[in-house]
Amino acid sequence: MIISLISPLRAGALVFFLLMSGGALAHEGHDHADEKVVTAPATLKPRLVARSGPFELVALREDGELLIFLDRFDTNEPVTAAQVTVETPEGSKEANLKDGVYRLPAPWEQNALDLIFTVVEGPTTEVLAGTLNREAPSPPNAPTGWNLWTPAFAQGLSEKIGSGIPWLLLLFAFAIGVGLGRFLSVPGKSALGLFLAALLVSTPHSTQAHEAGEHEPAKLAMPLSSEMAQRLSDGALFVPKSVQRLLAIRTMVTAASVHHKTLELPGRVIPDPNASGFVQASVSGRISAPQGGFPRLGTSVKAGDVLALVTPPFQAIDVSDMRQKQGELDQQIGIVEKRLARYESLAKTGAVPRVQLDEAILELRGLRDRRSALDKVRAEPEKLIAPVSGVVASTNAAAGKIAEPNSVVFQIIDPARLWVEALTFSLIPSAQSATARTADGGTLTLMFQGAGLTDRSQAIPVQFAIEHAPEGLRVGQLVTVLATTGEEIKGLAIPRASVLRTTNGQTIVFDHAGAERFEPRMVRIEPLDAERVVVLSGLGAGARVVVQGAELLNQIR
Repeated sequence: MIISLISPLRAGALVFFLLMSGGALAHEGHDHADEKVVTAPATLKPRLVARSGPFELVALREDGELLIFLDRFDTNEPVTAAQVTVETPEGSKEANLKDGVYRLPAPWEQNALDLIFTVVEGPTTEVLAGTLNREAPSPPNAPTGWNLWTPAFAQGLSEKIGSGIPWLLLLFAFAIGVGLGRFLSVPGKSALGLFLAALLVSTPHSTQAHEAGEHEPAKLAMPLSSEMAQRLSDGALFVPKSVQRLLAIRTMVTAASVHHKTLELPGRVIPDPNASGFVQASVSGRISAPQGGFPRLGTSVKAGDVLALVTPPFQAIDVSDMRQKQGELDQQIGIVEKRLARYESLAKTGAVPRVQLDEAILELRGLRDRRSALDKVRAEPEKLIAPVSGVVASTNAAAGKIAEPNSVVFQIIDPARLWVEALTFSLIPSAQSATARTADGGTLTLMFQGAGLTDRSQAIPVQFAIEHAPEGLRVGQLVTVLATTGEEIKGLAIPRASVLRTTNGQTIVFDHAGAERFEPRMVRIEPLDAERVVVLSGLGAGARVVVQGAELLNQIR
């Protein structure tokens, strides 16, 4: 009775020991307390980085070639018109330019190469040197050692006995289980053997999953391609030079200076009152098209061009009165014509003075003019004439439409002469400069024209003239006016394209900290003009800030 109880207890203790030992062996060589955060990519291609004077150089080996990326240090612009000579183990050799990269055959077998680069560009000559390793270092945090439960043991054993390793391991584990059952005198030897076989086969897979997928540092420790941009664990970006060329990354070196503080004002584009006008109908009438048709939107017109015709309608009473006047005029014309005929015959004999004859002639001429003007009133419409030269900005003309008095039929605007009207709550010195920024990022240079003496919505209207107005600018378009004040601030002026907004609302810029390393910097900014902002804190003078391609860098994960 006691023996039968001890044997199952011993068997259970042995199985428990195997389970615990398997978990311990799975963690062999993998101490969680000693894990380190990987802050640099495990590159497959070693690099040589050097900088001298205005040049920055990155060299690497690829397919038996030495690839040399030569850029300007300040702007990160590729240098493609220089002569690059390399001191190699085989002597001095000149690199050939292809696709913006200087290339040189690299058949050398040395693990570490000390290379000297001589760059000549016009009158500038610089010497850059460095050491290029043949192989990349091993990835950090790699698991060391192996045991019966590790994937390394299973992989080595499978290479020796082929693809039949699962079945052989199963038979081997079953035999061990049966032997242990006999030694321990435990009933059910076959069941114990199958249990141990399953334990042996399943434990390496769970261990492998733990070593490769359950801890984030293990993921970062996996080797990545050297030509793949990636975001490192410390938030910085590793961007190879080849990727920088594709993204067209450009930088600038910041410098501290004193600037005038700027006010941001809401504004809109308005026409210049001296180069714009409305075409209105003075009387009510039916609109008709002139010869050539109505002018289309955007059509250029000149001052004095006929844009439309307005024919006033006549009521029955108006027609009756006009016919009565026509009859009276015709009767008077007939009487004067007969009188004139008598005067002409009598004037030859001297019976009638010449003065009476001339008066009769003038009276007849006036009556005929009045009769002709009355006919024209019925037949000739009113002409709508362009008051200024420009383009048709808006039109409300349609054949047969009745135009009301003082209704606007056309608006003529000169697109080269436009203004901007802004609203401000404080006075702006007229001597200060101003710029405007459109919704699509365009820049307008403004010249102060004047400020109103009456408030509009409790704000002061201010008008500016646009110097050299660009094409496509529309009247009524909303803009942001940036007017400078007399107050001075000190900071770093950078382009607006350098500033980004993160998902949590922080303002950042990218600092080109290394040849292939970019670090995000949180900054505090204020507007300077339509193209630049002033960095007040978060960035020091002399930093290389990305001014082109910052949005693309921010998408790297």
